[in-house]
Amino acid sequence: MIMITRPPSILAVILVAAMARPAAAQQIVPVLDSVFARWQGTHGPGCTVGVDLAGTRVLRAYGMANLEYRAPLDPESIIESGSVAKQFTAAAVGLLATRGKLGLDDEIRRHLPELPAFANGITIRHLLQHTSGLRDQWALLAIQGFPPGTEVHTLDRIFDLAVHQQRLNFPAGEEYLYSNMGYVLTAIIVQRVAGESLAEFSRRELFEPLGMSRTEWRADYRKVVPGRATAYSLEGGRWVQDMPFTMVYGNGGLLTTVADLLRWNDALTRGTLPGGTAVVQMLETPGKLNDGSAIDYGLGLSVGTFRGQRLVSHGGATAGYRTYLARWPSRSLSVAVLCNAGNADAGGHANQVAIRLLGLSAQELPPSPSVAIDAAALHGFAGSYRDSTTDQVVRFAESGGNLTVSNGGPGLALTHLGNNRFWSPIAGEFRFERRDESWEATQYDDAWRRYRPEPPGGPPAPLTDFIGDYSSPELEVTFKIAAEGDNLVLHARPNSRITLRPAYRDGFGGAGRTVRFVRDRKGTVTGMRIFAGRARDVRFDRVATATGSRKGS
Repeated sequence: MIMITRPPSILAVILVAAMARPAAAQQIVPVLDSVFARWQGTHGPGCTVGVDLAGTRVLRAYGMANLEYRAPLDPESIIESGSVAKQFTAAAVGLLATRGKLGLDDEIRRHLPELPAFANGITIRHLLQHTSGLRDQWALLAIQGFPPGTEVHTLDRIFDLAVHQQRLNFPAGEEYLYSNMGYVLTAIIVQRVAGESLAEFSRRELFEPLGMSRTEWRADYRKVVPGRATAYSLEGGRWVQDMPFTMVYGNGGLLTTVADLLRWNDALTRGTLPGGTAVVQMLETPGKLNDGSAIDYGLGLSVGTFRGQRLVSHGGATAGYRTYLARWPSRSLSVAVLCNAGNADAGGHANQVAIRLLGLSAQELPPSPSVAIDAAALHGFAGSYRDSTTDQVVRFAESGGNLTVSNGGPGLALTHLGNNRFWSPIAGEFRFERRDESWEATQYDDAWRRYRPEPPGGPPAPLTDFIGDYSSPELEVTFKIAAEGDNLVLHARPNSRITLRPAYRDGFGGAGRTVRFVRDRKGTVTGMRIFAGRARDVRFDRVATATGSRKGS
């Protein structure tokens, strides 16, 4: 094995252990130096990377661990994992399952009886496969006005959010929708079943047996961790510290190194994980929805293909940390990337390493050859479409002989695959079908989404229809909707102000959310629904005035 620390331009190359495969290492090092070239230097944060190619292991570091003390990154720098941690939570559950302490198909109220009746039918498997329907904690906290960085969140705080949820995004098992809350609840289940915290159970049962001596859960962000790299994000063209000041873990929050992650991947490949191949199989078996359709997610791991090669992976992002851990098992390649820069594309860097080391196609090819289509046909698909489940609006347009799609940003060009099917490597596949004299679009990215055309709906309603206070019993917050000039503005305490732009009749968008107002049979606005990505249909009731009428009506 060859272990190489920092690039020669910053620190001399250090070779550790026997020089078993120097030729292989000499192949790997230039690829890493090229892919991570933008992070070399002493003026910004960067990335650590570990590669294991058929037994040859190379570790490199680029950029700085701390800008205040001018401390460089090295391969042993400890960086927070983000959602790469989910596989470790899932492995803890798998280990308990092999010992008969719990079952993946246990209903979660068996272990968390405090949850309301809507949790009936949700299993531990649903939590781990993101099919529970539970709303995501970060989306809910953002609606409340307390996103990460504004307060120190705890496991109890997230559990309280779960207990006070009043409805699900969808019935358990009906859809796949990523939800961090499922993994926080799983961490609490592990603690109750094992009789010790997930952090302690993982240390004793997973990390120590595998020799992962530099890995631990960030259960208390205040703990002094020697060798931890500071996280940074760009703000106004300058680097600012962006650390995860939170006590929440299980969904993320693993402190680790690229060397330890390669040890973990090796144990998955060899089946030497505590619990053996049974646990590995649990983690890597893709889930199924209620209708029998498969998803590309096992337990804490994405399982799919990349450029035609089987890929087992997961990415992560927490505050200014960006991470990615991947295996191409049939090609004996494992790549770990840990970055302390909020704008780092850890997954993209890892994929570029794989492309060059494995000789894969540099570009993702369409699933089938492109097919010519005339502008008149493209124009027929143009218009605004709304997902009735998420309230997300997308717009299709004909531009330069291509169909483009946008959800608010620049239009993304789509490749026509024939039979009214369109594709892009970023948005996935869209299919158009004729329904009731109009086109209906379905999209497949993480899961299928159905978009129906949004009719013009007549002239926009006067803004005075919507003015008033709206309260959510679920989140225990009240928002004020006001008219300022030609716009609606949502005001929240203490000083949040979100301009709402019209999206469709009675529907507005702003700050990554959709706000849809609802009316009674008389046409009076009685409430609003907020759709914020991983938290759907959060309901707000219009607050009545002292006389019993609705404010602003």
